[in-house]
Amino acid sequence: MRHLIAFALHRPGLVLLLAALLVAAAARQVAVMPVDVFPELNAPTVVVLTEAPGLAADEVEQNVTFPIETSIAGLAGLRRVRSASSIGLSLVWAEFAWGQDIYRARTLVGERLDRVRDMLPPNTHAEITPITSITGEIMLFSLLSPDGSVSPMALRSFGEFDLRNQLLAVPGVAQVVAIGGELAEYQVLVRPGDLELYDLTIADVVEAARSAHSLAGAGYLPDVDGLELPVRQTSRVHSVTDIAGTVVRHHEGAAVTIGQVADVVLGPTPQRGAAADAGRPAVVLAVQKSPGTNTLALTAAVDDKLDEIEQSLPPGIAINRHVMRQADFIQLSVDNVVHVLRDAAIIVAIVLVLFLLDLRTTLITLLAIPLSLAAALLALRGLGMSINVMTLGGLAVAIGELVDDAIIDVENVLRRLRENAALPAGERTPIVRVVLQASNEIRSPMVFATVIIAMVFVPLLFLEGLEGRFFRPLGIAYIVSTLASLLVALTVTPVLCRLLLQKVRPGGHRDGFVVARIERAYEPALRWSLQHPRKLLAAALLTVAASLGLARTFGTSFLPEFNEGTFTVFLMAPPGTSLAGSNRIAAGIERQLAAIEGV
Repeated sequence: MRHLIAFALHRPGLVLLLAALLVAAAARQVAVMPVDVFPELNAPTVVVLTEAPGLAADEVEQNVTFPIETSIAGLAGLRRVRSASSIGLSLVWAEFAWGQDIYRARTLVGERLDRVRDMLPPNTHAEITPITSITGEIMLFSLLSPDGSVSPMALRSFGEFDLRNQLLAVPGVAQVVAIGGELAEYQVLVRPGDLELYDLTIADVVEAARSAHSLAGAGYLPDVDGLELPVRQTSRVHSVTDIAGTVVRHHEGAAVTIGQVADVVLGPTPQRGAAADAGRPAVVLAVQKSPGTNTLALTAAVDDKLDEIEQSLPPGIAINRHVMRQADFIQLSVDNVVHVLRDAAIIVAIVLVLFLLDLRTTLITLLAIPLSLAAALLALRGLGMSINVMTLGGLAVAIGELVDDAIIDVENVLRRLRENAALPAGERTPIVRVVLQASNEIRSPMVFATVIIAMVFVPLLFLEGLEGRFFRPLGIAYIVSTLASLLVALTVTPVLCRLLLQKVRPGGHRDGFVVARIERAYEPALRWSLQHPRKLLAAALLTVAASLGLARTFGTSFLPEFNEGTFTVFLMAPPGTSLAGSNRIAAGIERQLAAIEGV
């Protein structure tokens, strides 16, 4: 370290250039770093979603969920398997150990899922859902018709097939889920009497309806006037008329179409959920992000896409973007922590001015803060971490420590320079040597003190599971910024002392009026403590005992309470409550909440 200080003092231009590049690189990286409320807390999880139309919840559990769970069990690195079964739907969560590669986990689950697909009931569709973050639902927005001119079916069709596909094209969007409205489908409503009239069965109609929409290869004609001509066979449904005109069978020499034995309509699928906005029926779309994506940047990109879409919205449809926006809470949280960092830096500057009473030494000391923070941010970026309340919290906790080493070095250098200035002109030592000797004098205690302080946070790095994912970024941010401040104090601070403290007043070190007053108050307290050591130790032990007793009365929680500015109301209804009954209860609650002033 002695050689490091000497190298910096003899190459001040290079050191300052590297310091400027450090700050510039940090500013550049901060603009592209992911920003979130919390660190990424997702254990590698693969979700298998299976649709089983027509099956009851217990049938789904027995015939769909259980076979999938059994096939997944035993995979390498699998920690636990959870599932949920409802009418026509199965969800299986395969949670792997921390540190497992999510893409490898998805491959393993996909291989097992391929084996079990043949064992599932007919018409069952199983797939692995896209990769999303545990805090990945970044936005909820609604589609509604303020004047009621657009039907719930048209709203859902626009949201499901137009708006959703455009949003999925935004880089970073993992999934867009539409809730509410009425999802359109072609319905063939068979008339049993007409079936009997033509000696048909429902199976005949089902097969004819299935063949009404098909695509099959027909090959090509090898040589037609020297050309190869492809032959196409396409049967695509564009309207109810296409289905109604499909031939079921020939009866007594005449073709019988579906329209002769059934009513073909475009109607809504049976609803399994509903959505509303301010008490009005609506379609709510949930936008989910991919892990590691910058929530603020992705929200801005989604807003840009919605701006583009709103210019060509069908008449009678409006978009409400403010149902839920995670970016607002993230921005508020990050801004609050940034304000804490700013206020802490201001307080440190005021304290330094009051204690040092020298503008140059205050400036040299304060420069340790941006340089240390820049080094910490670059380290966080290199480790793949995001800007969140934990990393910023670690920097906020360390802000007071970042100037300690610089203060020690500056004060000792200033004292030696004043002593050197008081010598006769012929006996004075060159300023570079004075700064080098002064910095080396306090090098060992400064290094030991900084390392010991940083070691306090080392246990956070060894936490496992969710606690480790949550608190490790705080410890890393604190340790890296503290060690960076030590490096700054060993390089940049001596260089700045050499350049800015060329002229100092001769004489010994003189304390400012604040330090003098503190010393006058401290002297009698120190004298009393030395004269009454037993009383002092007894008071200290009583204070510790009282603190431990008081600590036992505190409550415990993993996270503090967050004030997001919103209330979430959960309604619990008896099992088996119908969708209409749930909607009726929810609508009544919404009307009462809307009547509250300020909502």
